[in-house]
Amino acid sequence: MKNLEVSFRATRTLNTAADLFKQYGFNKVGVDRIVSETKISKATFYNYFHSKERLIEMCLLVQKEHLKEKVRAISESCQYPDLSLTLRQIYLLHADLKGAYYLLFKAIFEIKQLYPNAYQTAIRYRRWLKNEIFWVLRESKKRATYEESDIFVFMIDGAIFGLLGSRQNEEPDQLLDYFLKVNA
Repeated sequence: MKNLEVSFRATRTLNTAADLFKQYGFNKVGVDRIVSETKISKATFYNYFHSKERLIEMCLLVQKEHLKEKVRAISESCQYPDLSLTLRQIYLLHADLKGAYYLLFKAIFEIKQLYPNAYQTAIRYRRWLKNEIFWVLRESKKRATYEESDIFVFMIDGAIFGLLGSRQNEEPDQLLDYFLKVNA
C-alpha cells in the first residue's frame, strides 16, 4: 500500500507540474511553487525526482507517451478510413493549447539551454511525429515526401502560435483544409 501512495503522490506531482508549466512556463515555475501546490515536502520532491530538470523530463516523457499512444490509435483506426480524416484528427490532437503537445511545443522554446536532456525529449517526439505523418501520407499516396510531413508539423506549430496570438477567433484549420486538398 505504501508504494501505491508514493506512486499516487508522484503522479499527482507530475500532473500538477505539467499544468503549471503549461500555464506559466518552465522558467517561472520553481520547485517551491510545485511543492506548495502538491502539498509534499521538498525532501519528498527531491526523493521522487532528484532535480527540477528530471521532473521536467518526466513530465515531457509522460506527455510524449500519451501522444504517441493517441497518434498510433488514430493512424491504425478503421474509424478514419481516409487520409484527410486521419490527418485532421492528428492535427486537432496537437493544435490545442490544453492538449499534451502544448507542453512539448513550449519546451522547444524555453528549455534548450537550461535543461538539455529534457529538451531532447521534445525533439525526439517531433522527429517521431514527422515519421508517423510520413507513413500515414505514404499509405495513401505512394509519392509522399518527408518534406510534406515537415510542413504538416509546421502547420500544427503555426496553429498554436495563432491560438496564442491575435488569431484566436479565426478558423484554426483553414491551412489544414488547404493541405488536405493539395494532398488528396
